[in-house]
Amino acid sequence: MEFDAVLLSRIQFAFTLAFHILFPTLTIGLAVFLVIIEALWLRTKKDLYYYIYKFWVRIFGLSFGMGVVSGIVLSFEFGTNFSRFSEATGNVLGPLLGYEVMTAFFLEASFLGVMLFAWHRVGNRLHFLSTCVVALGTIISAFWILAANSWMHTPAGYRLEEGIFYVTDWSEVIFTSSFLYRFTHMLLASFLSTALLIAGVAGWYLLKGQHEFVARSCFSLTLGLAAVLAPAQILMGDLHGLQVQRDQPMKVAAMEGLWETGRGVPFLIFAWPDQEKETNHFEIGIPKAASLILQHDPEGEVKGLKEVSPDQRPNVPIVFFSFRLMLFIGFLFLGVALIGLWLRWRKQLYERPWFFRLCMFTAPLGFVATVAGWVVAEVGRQPWIVQGLMRTVDMASDIPAQAVLISLSLFVLVYGILFLAFVYYLFKLFRAGPDYKTEPPPFTSARTAWLPSG
Repeated sequence: MEFDAVLLSRIQFAFTLAFHILFPTLTIGLAVFLVIIEALWLRTKKDLYYYIYKFWVRIFGLSFGMGVVSGIVLSFEFGTNFSRFSEATGNVLGPLLGYEVMTAFFLEASFLGVMLFAWHRVGNRLHFLSTCVVALGTIISAFWILAANSWMHTPAGYRLEEGIFYVTDWSEVIFTSSFLYRFTHMLLASFLSTALLIAGVAGWYLLKGQHEFVARSCFSLTLGLAAVLAPAQILMGDLHGLQVQRDQPMKVAAMEGLWETGRGVPFLIFAWPDQEKETNHFEIGIPKAASLILQHDPEGEVKGLKEVSPDQRPNVPIVFFSFRLMLFIGFLFLGVALIGLWLRWRKQLYERPWFFRLCMFTAPLGFVATVAGWVVAEVGRQPWIVQGLMRTVDMASDIPAQAVLISLSLFVLVYGILFLAFVYYLFKLFRAGPDYKTEPPPFTSARTAWLPSG
C-alpha cells in the first residue's frame, strides 16, 4: 500500500493540534473564572469562594501542564513536515510566534508558581495580581497564535519576492481582516466551554448530593455567565461568517454545501455532499435562510463551489458536517442557558435532577465544538496554506511517507496515553472534590483597602 507523505503530514499536524487546542481552551476560560472567584472572595470575604478557587486551580494546573507538553511539538513540525512553508513565511510568522513565547509564556511561567502554591506566603494583593497576570498571559498567548493563523487565512502587510514573504507593515500583518473576529470567537468559545464544564461538574455534585456548599454557587454563577456568553458567541459567529463570506467564499460554499452560485439560497439542515458528482443527496433545507444569514438579504447572492476548479476546493463533506456539529452544539448551549434562566426565575434551579443531567451531558461538548470549528477553519482553507498564494502540497517537506507514518503512529500512541492519564487525574480530582482542610489566609485592612467598597 502506497502512502502520501503530504497527506500524512497534514493528518499528523491536525491530530497534534486538535489534541493541543483542548487545553488552551480550558486554561483560558479557567484563568478568567479564577480571577472572578478570587475577586469575589476579596470583595465578600466569604470562605466559599476560597474553596471554589482552591478546587478549580488544581484543574487549571493540570490543564496548563498538558497544554505546555502538547504544544511544544507543533513548532518542530513546522520544520520537519513543512520546511518549505517555514522558509517562505519565517519572516512573518517567526516573530509572531516568538512574541507569543516572550510576552505570554514567560509571563504565565513567572507568576504561575505564586498562583498555585504561594497564597499563604505572599498576601492577598500579590496573589490576586498573580492570578490576573496568568489570565492575561493566556489571552496574550491566544492573541499572537491567532494573529499568526489569521494571517495565513487573510494575508496582508507583505511583499512576496522569489517565493519568500517579507513584512512591509506589521500592523497589517497582525490586524488582518479576519483577526479580530477569530480572536473574539476563540475567547468566547473558551469562556463558554469552561463555564458549561464547571456547570456540568457542579450538576454532578448536586445530583449526588455532595459538596453542595460549593456546587450551588458554581452552578448559579456559570449558568448566569452562559446566559450572556451563548448569545454573544452566536452573534460573533454571524459576524465572523460575514467576514469569511467576503474573504474566503469557497470556505463558506463548503460550509453550506453550495455548488451553484445563486440567490435566495436555502440553509441545508442536512445533506450528503457528493464531491465527485458536484451535488448533494438527501437535502433538507430552510428556503432562503443561507442568503439571509450570509448577506442579511433573503435574495442575496452566495457564491458556489463551481466558481473555482475542483483542485481549488476544500473537502466539502468534512467542512459541511463539522460546521453543523459546531452549530448544533452552539444552539444547544443557548438552550441550556435559557432553561437555566427560566428555572432561576421559577426558583427551581437546584431542584431539577433532569437539568443536572443535561448540564453533565453538555459539559464536554464545548471542546468538541472548538475542535469542530478549527476543522471548519483549517480544512475550509485548503488547498491553500497561505490563502490564494501558496498551496499546502507545495510547502511540505520532501520526506519519505514511511517516516511520517511512523511519527504519526507514535504521536497517536503517546498522546493517547497522555490523554488517558489526564482524564484519570481529572476525574480523580472531581471525585475528591474541594478540600476544606486548609484555612483561608487572613484578611487585613492593608490587604483589602485597595478594593472598591460596597
